[in-house]
Amino acid sequence: MRILVIGSGGREHALLAGLAKDSSVELTVAPGNAGMASLATVRDVDVKNPEDIVALAKEINAELVVIGPEIPLVAGAVDALVAAGIPAFGPTKQAAQLEGSKAFAKDVMAAAGVRTAQARRVTVEDEIDAALDAFGAPYVVKDDGLAGGKGVVVTHDREEAKAHAQAVIGAGNPVLMESFLDGPEVSLFCLVDGETVVPLLPAQDHKRAYDNDEGPNTGGMGAYCPLPWLPEGGVERIVDEVAKPVAAEMVKRGIPYSGLLYVGAAWGAEGPSVVEFNARFGDPETQPVLSLLETPLLEPLWAVACGRLRELPSLQWKPGYAATVVLAAQGYPAQPKTGGVITGEGLDDPTRVLHAGTGRDADGQLVATGGRVLNALGQGETLEAAVANAYEVIDAINLDGAHYRRDIARPAIDGRITLK
Repeated sequence: MRILVIGSGGREHALLAGLAKDSSVELTVAPGNAGMASLATVRDVDVKNPEDIVALAKEINAELVVIGPEIPLVAGAVDALVAAGIPAFGPTKQAAQLEGSKAFAKDVMAAAGVRTAQARRVTVEDEIDAALDAFGAPYVVKDDGLAGGKGVVVTHDREEAKAHAQAVIGAGNPVLMESFLDGPEVSLFCLVDGETVVPLLPAQDHKRAYDNDEGPNTGGMGAYCPLPWLPEGGVERIVDEVAKPVAAEMVKRGIPYSGLLYVGAAWGAEGPSVVEFNARFGDPETQPVLSLLETPLLEPLWAVACGRLRELPSLQWKPGYAATVVLAAQGYPAQPKTGGVITGEGLDDPTRVLHAGTGRDADGQLVATGGRVLNALGQGETLEAAVANAYEVIDAINLDGAHYRRDIARPAIDGRITLK
């Protein structure tokens, strides 16, 4: 089967690695990165232009297109592909509003009876102070639009919260002010086909740039799965209390959801409450989650794209745990320095290293082209072993000025994550 994967980051490298488990596939990725050439033909494409994606899919006679990032989904890439008769994995433009508009997502959750934070939509600067007063610290300020995982500020510093709100409104987007949701966060990926929901393994992301959850929010500095602290039946509760009601509400509205629904939830005293939805696989949680999937990835993606998820056999998983640690370029997330040469071990092994922001210079050397450069992967019978293996991989990679967190999964390993 000829498959086109759209995207260029660590998530897409993980998708390619999962799809490559099926020897019958012929993989193309666009725009891709330097680490993907061993798994797929790398082509160029404008991810913001659905017609460009359709043209490439037609050129290579793609039989399935898998959309990785959110931008082409919100732009309507799946709609254009389906209209051209090409099966695609991902939600339509309207359904992708669950990520593209936080206000839309709040409205869906209210109708579906799903727990989430209280929120107020602010569109002019004059309303910012009143909203901050209403919710109090810690302040939660969200860009009501796409922001690549970096549009949220959670802080006790009122001036920082206000400055972020002003910046968002100044850029032309509304702001969502929310009440703070207490409790550890869970990332649960759910395959969704209409009202059929199939969960993957629960994971946890580390958003802050530095150890001990200090520094600014990033796209994610590491992740691990499954979660040893999640209560028995926790996944089922998120599915039953969040994913299924939302899927049913989308069907009721005449915009059924098809693809991957990422549920980001805080586990508080009453159980899970939604922090956010994404309309695609999350990054970097995808990397450890898919590394434990025994079932060839093509099977569930194809089942969803064809509207046959309910017929899919149970997914099979490797035992144990997996973790990823992100190698970030100097200056990330504010002003990442690109162009640095990357050397070390495991750079060509997708079971150990997944590329996120890499390219080749004029001399053919591997160089950093983005803020999040690489993902080091580790697996083990215990979470501590999995994390140790990931650090063994990342410690063998060299990039001048690069940084990475040293405490991925440490609160879980040390038993410091407690539920109310």
